[in-house]
Amino acid sequence: RIENSTNRQVTFSKRRNGIMKKAKEISVLCDAQVSLVIFSSLGKMFEYCSPSTT
Repeated sequence: RIENSTNRQVTFSKRRNGIMKKAKEISVLCDAQVSLVIFSSLGKMFEYCSPSTT
């Protein structure tokens, strides 16, 4: 666990953006349906859902 709250928030933001990018990439490259839900330590929700192909 990252003890410093500022560093923890910065790391969370960077990793959240990275995993969102990976979810989008796998959706496009593999023609897969992808859903991703992330909750921050403060309870804020972030989500990604790949576009429907139908």
